[in-house]
Amino acid sequence: MTTVMRIGTRGSALALAQTKKVAASLTAKTGVETELVTISTAGDRSTESLSTLGGTGVFASALREALLAGECDAIVHSLKDLPTAPHAGLSIAAIPKRVDPRDALCARDGLTLDTLPQGARVGTGSPRRVAQLLSRRPDLEVVDLRGNVDTRLGRVASGELDAVVLAAAGLDRLGRLDAITEFLDISGWPTAPGQGALAIEVRTGDEKRVAALDHKPTRTNVEAERAVLAALEAGCAAPIGAHAVIDDGLIFLDARVYRPDGTEFVTSSHALYVADVPNPAADVAARVAAELLDLGAADLAPLSETRRSGLSNPDQRSAD
Repeated sequence: MTTVMRIGTRGSALALAQTKKVAASLTAKTGVETELVTISTAGDRSTESLSTLGGTGVFASALREALLAGECDAIVHSLKDLPTAPHAGLSIAAIPKRVDPRDALCARDGLTLDTLPQGARVGTGSPRRVAQLLSRRPDLEVVDLRGNVDTRLGRVASGELDAVVLAAAGLDRLGRLDAITEFLDISGWPTAPGQGALAIEVRTGDEKRVAALDHKPTRTNVEAERAVLAALEAGCAAPIGAHAVIDDGLIFLDARVYRPDGTEFVTSSHALYVADVPNPAADVAARVAAELLDLGAADLAPLSETRRSGLSNPDQRSAD
C-alpha cells in the first residue's frame, strides 16, 4: 500500500473540482497525502448523446479499469453517473454529505421556465429532463446537448439556445451559481437518483482508507433512490426522477416515471421510520417501485423486458 492516496478522476473541470474537494477533505480528516490521477473516459472523448453511448456506465468504466489495474487507489464519481449494479472487486466505501440535489435553469435575460417565450430552444442531454421540460412546456424545442458546463452555458450566451438545464450541485462546485435564473423545485421536478452526491470507490478490502468521508444519512437516502431505479430495471433512457430525505427519524421517498415525450407520468411516495426495519432504504424503495409498476410505469418508460413481464429479480439487474 502506498503512503500517498492516488485518487482517480475524469479530466473535466467539474470532475477535477469535485475530486480536489474530496482529496482536501480526506487529508483534513485523516492526514493522508493525496495525488490526483486524471483518466480519460469514452464519455469524455465522444460527442454522441449519452443515451446512445450507454448512459450511466459510460463515465465509470475507464475509472474502474484504472482502479482495478492499480493505477490509482480510489476513484470519485458523480453518483448519478454510476450504474446501480455492484462491480466485482470494487466497493463504494464513502458517500460524502450531499449538496443541492436540484436541477437549475440557466436562461438568457433572467428568464424562468414559465417566462421563456413560445417555442424557446432549451438544451439538455438527459431523457428525464427532456420529459420534464415537455411535461411543463410542450411548446418548447428541446435540443440534445453535450459538452462541459462552460460549453453548455456558452451556447446560451451566444444566442444559439435560450436556456439549458444543469445540476445545481455542479454549478456550485464550479463557482457558477451566478448563471442560474431558476432553481427547479424538487417536489415537482424530481432529479436523477443520487444527484448532488459523490461516490468514492475503492478496491474491496480498502474501504477503511476513505471511510471517514462517509455520511450515513446521505448514504441511506441515495441508496433508496438508486434502489428504485434498480428495482424497475430502468436503462439509461428511462426518464425517472427520485428523491429521498430523512427527517425526524422518518425516511421519505418520492419517485416519478415519465413517458419520454412528457405527456404522462406516474408518481409514488412512501415513508417509514428508519429504526423500524434493518434496511430502510431497500424497504421504502420496494414499496415505491411496486406502486409505480401498479400505476403503469412499465407502459410509460423503456424498462427491461423482464420487468415488464413481472418476472424480474432485482439481484439480476442490468448494469445500466
